[in-house]
Amino acid sequence: MDSTIQTYFKNLDSTDKNLQYEAFNYIISVTKEKVDWSYEVWDKLKADLTHKGSHQRSRAAQFLSNLAISDPEKRIANDFPNIWKVTYDPKFVTARHTLQTIWRVGLAGPEQREMVIHHLSDRFLNCKEEKNCTLIRFDIIQCLKNLYDEVGIEEIKHLALDLIEKEEDLKYRKKYKTVWK
Repeated sequence: MDSTIQTYFKNLDSTDKNLQYEAFNYIISVTKEKVDWSYEVWDKLKADLTHKGSHQRSRAAQFLSNLAISDPEKRIANDFPNIWKVTYDPKFVTARHTLQTIWRVGLAGPEQREMVIHHLSDRFLNCKEEKNCTLIRFDIIQCLKNLYDEVGIEEIKHLALDLIEKEEDLKYRKKYKTVWK
């Protein structure tokens, strides 16, 4: 890992919120492409998924989701359940940021994609009793759209549209459909 990346990771712990924000955005942007340093930070990020600080949990989940494409050992298969747990974080903004990014794990390959799709679909069908269910469902439909846009697999689109049709409230069904226009 080069010194620039090391500096940005150190800046995540800065007391200066602007430095933290800049570091977060930089790391997110570079991890949208394959990197050769993923395993240098992997274990620390994995540990941060249960950090007492919500910012650390959120960042760790988002970074690991992005780093799945830089994971030739397929560690993400074992670590995905821990990332998924953060989508149920007590702090809703942390849970939501994780959910909104987790689709990127599906870019790592067919096995990872199937794992993500299964979890998203199951959550959509079973989140009715959760607080903020409609936001969760909207984010899931958006995740499926993002994944479809990247990989172009028609089954993903069909799944998303089928899930939308399962929404009983016509107002929300209409809202979810806007994602696919």
